[in-house]
Amino acid sequence: MSPDIFASISKIAQLLRNGAILLAMAHAQVSFAQDPDVAGSDPVAKSILEKADQVRFPREGFEVSVVINTTGAEGASDSRKYRVLSKGNDNTIVMATEPASERGQILLMRGRDLWMFLPAVSQPVRLSLAQRLTGQVANGDLARANFAGDYDVKVLRTENVDGEPHHVLELTAVDRGVTYHRVLYWVRQANNYPYKAEFYALSGRLLKTCIYENFKTMAGRIRPTRLVMQDALRRGEESVLDYTDMHFRDLPDKVFSKDYLKRLE
Repeated sequence: MSPDIFASISKIAQLLRNGAILLAMAHAQVSFAQDPDVAGSDPVAKSILEKADQVRFPREGFEVSVVINTTGAEGASDSRKYRVLSKGNDNTIVMATEPASERGQILLMRGRDLWMFLPAVSQPVRLSLAQRLTGQVANGDLARANFAGDYDVKVLRTENVDGEPHHVLELTAVDRGVTYHRVLYWVRQANNYPYKAEFYALSGRLLKTCIYENFKTMAGRIRPTRLVMQDALRRGEESVLDYTDMHFRDLPDKVFSKDYLKRLE
């Protein structure tokens, strides 16, 4: 075989190899885009989750009052009240109003950054969304209600609850900065009403269960006005969150700033 023929055959073989590599890469890219476990959220599941978020809270600026009553395993009880200002689920202010000893304490959330402002301390304290606020309630439970922005999601199965079909969604944290690592979330198929959520730690351990109850009209649509959070590790310990007086409010972005907090009343 002449050197020229040998060189031509070698060149053709190299081109074939390069083509096979490019084809494999293209196939891998398509598979990545189509696999929700790899590429992120399944579009159908994401749509369900976004609609359920909108049932729970408006996208527009709003204000709401929250009373949290906590009961311990041995009967001890505690009650706290908060005033919440929120806009777009990314900007939130949580102001403690009762008990009197905590009045003036303010949580400010921008994106996933959370600070606590204390009346007697000049500098704000950086907090985690997962850190406990009171009872079974974490900071993120009040300060950030944006499941669709914090979790990748897929539909696990359909499950009947009281004769009504529900989507069972699996939510996986997009990073470690969110409130929970994993959430199982039951959403009613007929109207995207949330029914139940199970919150899991990074270890896979179930931390608590939340039931959405007492649906009433607030801020223009029917929403759950009571959340019952039950500790999965300590039987009998639960916190009940009651939401009242939700109404739309014009909240410019400047409201959600450290300098503006002292002007709030």
